[in-house]
Amino acid sequence: MAEAMSPSLDELSTAMADAVAAVAGSVVAVQTRRSRSSGFAWRDGLIVTCEEALPDDTDVTVVPPGGTATRATVVGRDAGTDIALLRIDGAAPPPVGFDSAPVRPGAIALAVGSSSGAPLAAAGVVSMSGPAWRSLRGSDIEARIELGLTLRRSAEGGLAVDARGRAIGMCVFGPRRRVLVIPGATIDRVASQLAAHGRVPRGYLGLGLQPVKIEPEGIGAMVMAVDRDGPATAAGLRQGDVIVAWNGAPVKSVHAVLRALGPGSVGTVVTLSLRRAGEPVEAPLTIGERPAD
Repeated sequence: MAEAMSPSLDELSTAMADAVAAVAGSVVAVQTRRSRSSGFAWRDGLIVTCEEALPDDTDVTVVPPGGTATRATVVGRDAGTDIALLRIDGAAPPPVGFDSAPVRPGAIALAVGSSSGAPLAAAGVVSMSGPAWRSLRGSDIEARIELGLTLRRSAEGGLAVDARGRAIGMCVFGPRRRVLVIPGATIDRVASQLAAHGRVPRGYLGLGLQPVKIEPEGIGAMVMAVDRDGPATAAGLRQGDVIVAWNGAPVKSVHAVLRALGPGSVGTVVTLSLRRAGEPVEAPLTIGERPAD
């Protein structure tokens, strides 16, 4: 005969189930013709979900807990932070409030998603909790949090919560399907911009760049194309120029140049060190805002 569960394990099991229940009422399923993911109520009538999991379908449906599917419209999306914002009409789930306390490695962590309105849960631990970082697409994220748990694809975009049921951010997939958390501070900042403007501004040079080797052992970014109406044209850059330094720092890759064009770069002036027909040229350039298209 199997032994009864010990009181401590029973208490832990109850606490984890209560933690899921504490936020499940705010978590929704997000469906399109080609995808299934999760999201959560951020403000009245506004749903946050994972941008990467949301294809460019015109029809998006949100299914609240135990409710009826309702149409949603895309307010805005930001690939750099993996955040998309949806708007639904009619009754909406209660909004989530994020806890700002730091999370500790080794702490119990729960992922809460939704499948057709029914809660999905996964349990694990915080495997990493570090300082602010910059995503591969050049966006600032307030904390580096990774979870050691297995997440269903349909739960991506759902909430990450601690053992007390306090929401800490949104669960997304990182490289090699590691589960990352977009923290609440990042979500509040980016979603506010999406709600107000429909997008997050990004820096723009108006250049098509290609990496090129330069002597003795350096890397440069060769200008392959120039937008005639862009900031680079105003700064006098030409096709064939090679950017070798950015504000005096050597260019290590084209990707490094693109990563420098985050939201905070718009309107700033940088000095580009160029090689033009073998001769050194300095070009001050005012970074513009990337066009909406």
